[in-house]
Amino acid sequence: MAVATLCWHMGARLVMVFTGIELLAIGVAFLLYARHAADGERISLRGGRLLVELEQAGQLQRVEFLREWVRVEPKVGHQSLIELSGQGRTFEVGRFVRPELRPALASEIRRALRAM
Repeated sequence: MAVATLCWHMGARLVMVFTGIELLAIGVAFLLYARHAADGERISLRGGRLLVELEQAGQLQRVEFLREWVRVEPKVGHQSLIELSGQGRTFEVGRFVRPELRPALASEIRRALRAM
């Protein structure tokens, strides 16, 4: 902005216009990034219930399953998500885990469900 102001005073008026456009573009990019900066999944066991929360773009989805009725299965495909199902509902988890680590996540969820 300082360089654009200096150019303005030296007679190059269009530099300020393009600087404004660039700053606007950067501002929009930051807003788009900030919208997804807090995205994530939270999986927790509370009592006899498995609680799954998914936050994407400021929207929160929350699903609860009874621990005894949950099935943990990878979906069809090598790098697909993990499907939790039970009581007539299904929910996919593992969006924020690298594909090669998803089988380990599924095993950890199964182990935690059996341990209680």
